[in-house]
Amino acid sequence: MEKLALSDRILMSVEKPARYIGNEVNMIKKDISKVDIRFAMCFPDVYEIGMSYLGIQILYDMFNRREDTYCERVYSPWPDLDKKMREENIPLFTLETQEPVKTCDFLGITIQYEMCYTNILQVIDLSQIPMYAKDRKKGDTIVIGGGPCVYNPEPIADFFDMFYIGEGEISYDALLDLYKEYKYSDMTREDFLIKASQIDGIYVPSLYDVQYNEDGTIKSVKPLYESVPKTVKKVIVNDFNKTTYPMKPVVPYIRATQDRVVLEIMRGCIRGCRFCQAGMIYRPTRQKNVKLLKEYARTMLDNTGYEEISLSSLSSSDYTELQELIEFLMDEMRNNHVNISLPSLRIDAFSLDVMSKVQDVHKVSLTFAPEAGSQRLRNVINKGLTEEDIMNGAREAFKGGWSKVKLYFMLGLPTETDEDAEGIAELAERISEEYYDVLPKEERQGALMITASASYFVPKPFTPFQWAPMMMPEDYLKRAYHVKDTFNKQKNKKRLKFTYHDHEISILEGVFARGDRRLSKVIYDAYKAGAIFDAWTEFFDRDKYIEAFRKNNMDMYFYTAREREVSEVLPWDHIDSGVSKKFLIKEWERAREEKTTPNCRMQCQGCGVASFGGGVCFEAKN
Repeated sequence: MEKLALSDRILMSVEKPARYIGNEVNMIKKDISKVDIRFAMCFPDVYEIGMSYLGIQILYDMFNRREDTYCERVYSPWPDLDKKMREENIPLFTLETQEPVKTCDFLGITIQYEMCYTNILQVIDLSQIPMYAKDRKKGDTIVIGGGPCVYNPEPIADFFDMFYIGEGEISYDALLDLYKEYKYSDMTREDFLIKASQIDGIYVPSLYDVQYNEDGTIKSVKPLYESVPKTVKKVIVNDFNKTTYPMKPVVPYIRATQDRVVLEIMRGCIRGCRFCQAGMIYRPTRQKNVKLLKEYARTMLDNTGYEEISLSSLSSSDYTELQELIEFLMDEMRNNHVNISLPSLRIDAFSLDVMSKVQDVHKVSLTFAPEAGSQRLRNVINKGLTEEDIMNGAREAFKGGWSKVKLYFMLGLPTETDEDAEGIAELAERISEEYYDVLPKEERQGALMITASASYFVPKPFTPFQWAPMMMPEDYLKRAYHVKDTFNKQKNKKRLKFTYHDHEISILEGVFARGDRRLSKVIYDAYKAGAIFDAWTEFFDRDKYIEAFRKNNMDMYFYTAREREVSEVLPWDHIDSGVSKKFLIKEWERAREEKTTPNCRMQCQGCGVASFGGGVCFEAKN
């Protein structure tokens, strides 16, 4: 790389210019004249957020192992640079070569969160690629999306040529090989898309016709050609020990949100929380061998210079070799002054003992996620956590020297009542009382502070709650105010703090999570009105969306406030996550009966993912 895409004048006028210059430690360099395929890998948010995402690091490493492919990175320019790029007609560029994204063969966008949708349009627009897939011709960049949001990609389907459903390690080689054939032949773009749709996990939305009923619900989603599959099933890695993993991850110049070595120990989750999309779409649970993880940890720390290592999974406590791994890391890292981060732990005696050893000097706050204030509602959501578990965990934590506790809840869960919501404050109060009951005054480590944070429930596809309604805006606020009032009535209220999220953002997230293709016009109009970085509260402007819905004569509450019938055709019914609709319906019924379901290791519930032939479904047989 000889020349930067941005002049010194521009770089010195924007915040954090290091976001845009590339050339970081472990950045891969190739001669673009010697590769057949250039793949621009994008996270549609600011650099610091995108650099923290493990999925891009994995694909970046995997693609660049191919001699014929150069994978480069691109992130959303912050609004200050966005403005200058438009004013001076500077096309969006990749960090590796500083060349325009539109000169790449692929623009791959990982979609983690619905509120990044306008940032996706920002990236396509600034790249000077035709916004709508229907307007692209042979020679134009192929725009492909991946990540959890593509399990219902319909609201943004018109902007993408294709989506990758599942784990990237499986089908990308076949797609890239097909693309080479297309690039160097007379194959038309449509022929390429039809052939791509026959690769496992590849969904090409333009090859499907959507029909609607008079009431606005979907009548049918059908492929336009016989060779195009009626449903697209996700692809997964069965042998988690044989996948590629980045031993030399790129190290940013500026501090990223997750500024550490990340060790992925497990995929999937055994718990079956009914609100949790990740717990459903990443099934089955698969573990990585502890011996491999030890080798990875040593190598990655040597190659990065990081001073912290974090374990990545949906529920680290359920990794069966966690104790051996932690003991190794503690012994290995103690002399090198490397910190260990342990997210996603259940609060039990083992976890607290581990955390006590890891945080033996500086005990930061402990995080519990009861999700609901009452046991009745925790049974409805299948949290698998009793009040006794919570109180025992708090008791052991206080004895271990912690005095700051964070509690995470959701408001607006299915069947929630005022009494369930009041339980949030009452549970926080009981935990505070436990602190004073358990510890004599002379043994208390600092002032007690219990912070309860509430987000709003958003139903997601492929969960048992995908049919559930959301509350109306005024009801969310009324519920939050009621909880706040209940906190103010508690005896230890000075030691309790309650915060809640912006309900307007959650409602829009709910619209896009379960929306259909008609929403693309709304997203486009909101973007054209100036909506970007909607996930950032300082930039989110509800009025831009209200106007976009009005302009398109659409009602956002059609997508949020009504309960769907289980017989309704859902926008994502032609996507197959492996978890059967029959299982989800059964869990939806059990939720309304307030019945819990055992986790996958206790008892198989026949959810359908055994069809993949690996993971926890077969542990007992191996």
